[in-house]
Amino acid sequence: MTRTALASGVGLGQNGGMTQPVDILCIGSVLWDIIGRAPSHMERGSDVPGRITRLPGGVAMNIAMALNGLGLKVALLSAVGRDAEGEELLAVASGMGLVTDHIYRSPDLPTDRYMAIEGANGLIAAIADAHSLEMAGARILTPLSDGSLARPEAPFAGIVALDGNLTPEMLRKIAEGPLFGAADLRIAPASPGKAERLAAFLGHGRATLYLNLQEANILTHGHHQSSAEAARALLARGLSRVLVTDGPNPAADGSAEGVLTRQPPAVLVTRITGAGDVFMAAHIAAERHGAARDPSQAPARVAALDSALAAAADYISSEKPL
Repeated sequence: MTRTALASGVGLGQNGGMTQPVDILCIGSVLWDIIGRAPSHMERGSDVPGRITRLPGGVAMNIAMALNGLGLKVALLSAVGRDAEGEELLAVASGMGLVTDHIYRSPDLPTDRYMAIEGANGLIAAIADAHSLEMAGARILTPLSDGSLARPEAPFAGIVALDGNLTPEMLRKIAEGPLFGAADLRIAPASPGKAERLAAFLGHGRATLYLNLQEANILTHGHHQSSAEAARALLARGLSRVLVTDGPNPAADGSAEGVLTRQPPAVLVTRITGAGDVFMAAHIAAERHGAARDPSQAPARVAALDSALAAAADYISSEKPL
C-alpha cells in the first residue's frame, strides 16, 4: 500500500502566494504538560517525594516537537488561549522552529493543560483538560480552506498527524469531508478513553492508526492478547493500516499486505508520558525520509518499525527532551 507523498511541501497564501514551507501538519492538542514523577512504586493514596515539571505538551505538540527534532518542518493547527500561559507556550514553540502562525487564538478560552503522575510502576493517573480545543471546534481547520495552507479546490496533499482530542463530531467530519481528501492521515487516539472516537476512520482508505494494545482492544471491543491479533482484528473491520504497540512486547504493523511484528529494545523505563507520540513521530519521519518509501515492501516496513521502536525506547529510558 503506497502512502501518499507530500505534493509540494508549501501552503498557499491568502492571495494565492506561498507561505512558509512545511513538511507535515500536526492537528490537535497543544498545551502545558504538568508531570509528577517519583522513583518509588506508587498505589492509590501514595504521598511520596519526586519531581514536578511543566513542559510543552499535548499529542499534536509532542509529535510536532519529535518531528522537528528529526529534521522536518512542522505546522501546528490547534487552539491556544490569549492568556499568559498561551503566550509563553507559543513563544517556546516558535523558538523551537515550529510554525505556529495558523493556530487559532481564542480570546475567551484558556490554554489547555494535562496533568499526570508517574511512579516506578508506570503511569498512576492522568487528567487531560482539552476543553478549549474541543470548544474551538472546526475553527482550527480554517487555514485548510482559506488559502493559508490549502483551498477546497486544492486540498492539502501531504502527511497530517491528527490526534483524538478533537470531538467525535469533528473527527467524523475530517474522515468524511473534502478538506483531507488528498491527505495521508496518521492518527493517534490521545488516550485509551478516547480510542472509540477513531471508529470514524475504519474503512478510510488513507488513514493509518497508531494504537497501543489497550486502545486497539477498546476500538475492536475485543480482548486480544497480542499486537498482531489486534492488528488483524482492525484490518478485518476495514482499517487500511494500523500500528499497534504493547510495551516491552512485540509491536505490529498491519496492512493489506499482511501483519509483521518486531521486538522493542529492552531498556530501563524512567518515564511514560509521550512515548507513544515519539513512536508515531519516528515512524512517520522514517517513512518520510525514505526508510519505507513503499510500505508494501516488507523490508522497508521493518526498517520503519525498528526505527520507531528504537526512538521510543531511547525516549522512555532517558530524560532527554523531545
